[in-house]
Amino acid sequence: MAKSITVEPQKRGRPPSGGRDPGIHIRLPETMLAAIDARSAEEGINRSEAVRRLVEIGLKAKEK
Repeated sequence: MAKSITVEPQKRGRPPSGGRDPGIHIRLPETMLAAIDARSAEEGINRSEAVRRLVEIGLKAKEK
């Protein structure tokens, strides 16, 4: 007799994030967001990377 086909049950819930860093969501005034967008365009990077760099600059300035 032939073997029956086994079907793997589907997993429930949202798929895993793929090991990325945790996300943080913040609200910013439109003027600040426009300034961040201008800086990101100037440096040729996306908005998320611009925010990461600005936070890093702020943290380094606090240390001095």
